Amino acid sequence: MGNNASGRPNDRRPSVKAPLIFSAVLGVIAGFFTMIFATGGAAKTLRWDLGLTAAGIAFIASLMVVAVLTMSTRDNPEHLSQGSGVNRVSSKIPGGAGSVNPGAPAAGRQEPETRPDADPDDDDGAAPRA
Repeated sequence: MGNNASGRPNDRRPSVKAPLIFSAVLGVIAGFFTMIFATGGAAKTLRWDLGLTAAGIAFIASLMVVAVLTMSTRDNPEHLSQGSGVNRVSSKIPGGAGSVNPGAPAAGRQEPETRPDADPDDDDGAAPRA
Protein backbone atom coordinates (compact mmCIF):
# COMPACT_ATOMS: atom_id res chain seq x y z
CA MET A 1 0.00 0.00 0.00
CA GLY A 2 1.17 3.51 -0.66
CA ASN A 3 1.60 6.23 1.91
CA ASN A 4 -0.07 9.62 1.89
CA ALA A 5 1.68 12.94 2.69
CA SER A 6 1.61 12.34 6.47
CA GLY A 7 3.40 8.99 6.15
CA ARG A 8 0.41 6.87 7.20
CA PRO A 9 -0.81 4.12 4.88
CA ASN A 10 -3.72 5.00 2.63
CA ASP A 11 -7.18 3.69 3.51
CA ARG A 12 -8.29 0.67 1.56
CA ARG A 13 -10.72 1.55 -1.22
CA PRO A 14 -13.60 -0.79 -2.00
CA SER A 15 -13.20 -2.79 -5.18
CA VAL A 16 -15.58 -2.58 -8.10
CA LYS A 17 -14.93 -6.14 -9.27
CA ALA A 18 -17.15 -7.94 -6.74
CA PRO A 19 -20.38 -6.00 -7.52
CA LEU A 20 -19.73 -6.29 -11.27
CA ILE A 21 -19.13 -10.04 -11.08
CA PHE A 22 -22.19 -10.52 -8.85
CA SER A 23 -24.39 -8.55 -11.27
CA ALA A 24 -22.96 -10.35 -14.29
CA VAL A 25 -23.67 -13.76 -12.75
CA LEU A 26 -27.25 -12.73 -11.94
CA GLY A 27 -27.65 -11.42 -15.48
CA VAL A 28 -26.39 -14.65 -17.03
CA ILE A 29 -28.68 -16.75 -14.83
CA ALA A 30 -31.73 -14.59 -15.59
CA GLY A 31 -30.93 -14.56 -19.31
CA PHE A 32 -30.41 -18.31 -19.48
CA PHE A 33 -33.62 -19.20 -17.68
CA THR A 34 -35.65 -16.63 -19.62
CA MET A 35 -34.29 -17.94 -22.90
CA ILE A 36 -35.13 -21.54 -21.97
CA PHE A 37 -38.58 -20.94 -20.49
CA ALA A 38 -39.67 -18.42 -23.15
CA THR A 39 -39.03 -20.99 -25.88
CA GLY A 40 -42.17 -22.91 -25.03
CA GLY A 41 -41.07 -26.43 -25.91
CA ALA A 42 -38.26 -28.51 -27.38
CA ALA A 43 -39.48 -28.25 -30.98
CA LYS A 44 -39.20 -24.46 -31.10
CA THR A 45 -36.11 -22.28 -31.46
CA LEU A 46 -34.49 -20.59 -28.50
CA ARG A 47 -35.59 -17.01 -27.76
CA TRP A 48 -32.19 -15.30 -27.75
CA ASP A 49 -33.78 -11.86 -27.92
CA LEU A 50 -35.73 -12.33 -24.70
CA GLY A 51 -32.75 -13.96 -23.01
CA LEU A 52 -30.44 -11.05 -23.80
CA THR A 53 -33.07 -8.53 -22.77
CA ALA A 54 -33.64 -10.26 -19.44
CA ALA A 55 -29.88 -10.56 -18.88
CA GLY A 56 -29.39 -6.84 -19.47
CA ILE A 57 -32.27 -5.84 -17.21
CA ALA A 58 -31.13 -8.17 -14.42
CA PHE A 59 -27.53 -6.92 -14.72
CA ILE A 60 -28.49 -3.24 -14.51
CA ALA A 61 -31.06 -3.73 -11.73
CA SER A 62 -28.75 -5.81 -9.54
CA LEU A 63 -25.86 -3.39 -10.11
CA MET A 64 -28.07 -0.48 -9.03
CA VAL A 65 -29.20 -2.33 -5.89
CA VAL A 66 -25.62 -3.17 -4.95
CA ALA A 67 -24.53 0.44 -5.56
CA VAL A 68 -27.30 1.87 -3.38
CA LEU A 69 -26.58 -0.61 -0.59
CA THR A 70 -22.87 0.21 -0.80
CA MET A 71 -23.53 3.94 -0.54
CA SER A 72 -25.90 3.52 2.39
CA THR A 73 -23.28 1.75 4.53
CA ARG A 74 -20.58 4.39 4.02
CA ASP A 75 -20.18 6.92 6.84
CA ASN A 76 -19.96 10.62 6.12
CA PRO A 77 -16.51 12.19 6.48
CA GLU A 78 -15.97 13.81 9.88
CA HIS A 79 -15.28 17.26 8.43
CA LEU A 80 -18.85 17.50 7.11
CA SER A 81 -20.31 17.66 10.61
CA GLN A 82 -18.07 20.51 11.77
CA GLY A 83 -18.32 24.21 11.09
CA SER A 84 -20.27 27.28 12.04
CA GLY A 85 -22.73 27.19 9.14
CA VAL A 86 -24.60 24.13 10.35
CA ASN A 87 -27.63 24.69 12.59
CA ARG A 88 -28.32 21.38 14.27
CA VAL A 89 -30.92 22.57 16.80
CA SER A 90 -33.90 24.36 15.29
CA SER A 91 -34.91 25.89 18.64
CA LYS A 92 -31.78 28.08 18.55
CA ILE A 93 -32.57 29.51 15.12
CA PRO A 94 -34.31 32.93 15.31
CA GLY A 95 -37.89 32.32 14.23
CA GLY A 96 -37.35 28.54 14.39
CA ALA A 97 -39.24 25.85 16.24
CA GLY A 98 -38.29 27.22 19.68
CA SER A 99 -40.19 30.47 19.11
CA VAL A 100 -43.54 28.84 18.33
CA ASN A 101 -46.05 28.33 21.13
CA PRO A 102 -47.58 24.87 21.02
CA GLY A 103 -51.27 24.99 20.26
CA ALA A 104 -51.24 28.64 19.11
CA PRO A 105 -51.69 29.54 15.45
CA ALA A 106 -48.57 30.76 13.68
CA ALA A 107 -48.09 34.52 13.38
CA GLY A 108 -49.54 35.93 10.19
CA ARG A 109 -51.63 32.84 9.53
CA GLN A 110 -55.33 32.87 10.30
CA GLU A 111 -57.36 29.84 11.20
CA PRO A 112 -59.59 28.72 8.32
CA GLU A 113 -63.11 29.90 8.72
CA THR A 114 -65.54 27.01 8.99
CA ARG A 115 -69.09 27.59 7.92
CA PRO A 116 -71.97 25.19 8.02
CA ASP A 117 -72.90 23.77 4.66
CA ALA A 118 -75.91 25.57 3.26
CA ASP A 119 -77.17 22.50 1.43
CA PRO A 120 -76.49 19.18 3.19
CA ASP A 121 -77.55 17.24 0.07
CA ASP A 122 -75.05 19.06 -2.16
CA ASP A 123 -72.55 16.57 -3.53
CA ASP A 124 -70.48 19.11 -5.56
CA GLY A 125 -71.80 18.09 -8.96
CA ALA A 126 -71.32 14.33 -8.64
CA ALA A 127 -73.61 11.97 -10.49
CA PRO A 128 -76.85 11.14 -8.69
CA ARG A 129 -76.87 8.00 -6.62
CA ALA A 130 -78.99 5.09 -7.70
